[in-house]
Amino acid sequence: MAEANNEYSVKMDERIVAFLQEQSVMNFATSVNNQPYCASCYYAYMPGEELLVFKSDTDTKHIEDALKNNKVAGTIVPDKLIKAKIQGIQFTGVFKAGEGGFGDMAKKAYLSKFPVAGLFRGTIWIIELSKVKFTDNTLVFGKKILWER
Repeated sequence: MAEANNEYSVKMDERIVAFLQEQSVMNFATSVNNQPYCASCYYAYMPGEELLVFKSDTDTKHIEDALKNNKVAGTIVPDKLIKAKIQGIQFTGVFKAGEGGFGDMAKKAYLSKFPVAGLFRGTIWIIELSKVKFTDNTLVFGKKILWER
């Protein structure tokens, strides 16, 4: 249920889309056997699909954990913080391997944002966003814009 001073939308609000496209780094958390773990990764956002795409090695703890429990949560804050104008995303999603034709589109989206990443080893992974809460104090203090798949 939406709280006062919040907006809820079935279609992802353009303010959320713009924010996701402008930023570069997400933090996401995994949990296996009640042991949480966090990682920070560069990401690209695929609008319309509502996906976060990133590259990471299969032998990292965050990938090993996400392969065991594909429910993840995370945050995205501005690349350049302005303390008086707090903005940020909290999200939940489903972790998936970037495979097949869809994985090729995800890889293309990622490499178009981070071309140098093509020089380094790693696998393309996807987080399919389930819920997003965008806090944007540049609009009104405490303003929340909500989206759910």
